[in-house]
Amino acid sequence: MRSPLAPVARALGTRPWLMRIAPWVPAVDHWLHRVTRGRLALLDLAGLPSLRLETTGRRSGLRRASNLLYCPDGEDYVLVASNWGKPNDPGWAHNLRACPEATVLLRGRAVPVLAREVTGEEYDAWWPRLVRFWPGYAMERRLAGRRLPIFVLTGRYPE
Repeated sequence: MRSPLAPVARALGTRPWLMRIAPWVPAVDHWLHRVTRGRLALLDLAGLPSLRLETTGRRSGLRRASNLLYCPDGEDYVLVASNWGKPNDPGWAHNLRACPEATVLLRGRAVPVLAREVTGEEYDAWWPRLVRFWPGYAMERRLAGRRLPIFVLTGRYPE
């Protein structure tokens, strides 16, 4: 069942004032993830698909986790490295470039994935689809003044 809050969240996501609360969102989301043992995130409350991405830090080698909005594409997870409209890519994007093997945690279930960054014509095909999915990406791209990287995460299954 679709949440009635999803259209409201999508509309609010296009408002520039939302970027002022951006620094608080990851902290609150991290807390919510911890107290619900991974079963709930802020995006879930808004009726939007969310996942927790675990990457390997490119410099530290330590596990890093980020709660992110994703666009479902069959069995794949599509992520936009918008970083809340900041001029630099988020750390998780750099980590995926250095080590594309990662883990997606979805409602407490761990899925090993392999990431690839989308480029060229495939990027041009994805971008309008992602803006329809989350209109806020257009505003974030404008604020960031950069092309927002797109990553497709595909589940790795034992052979």
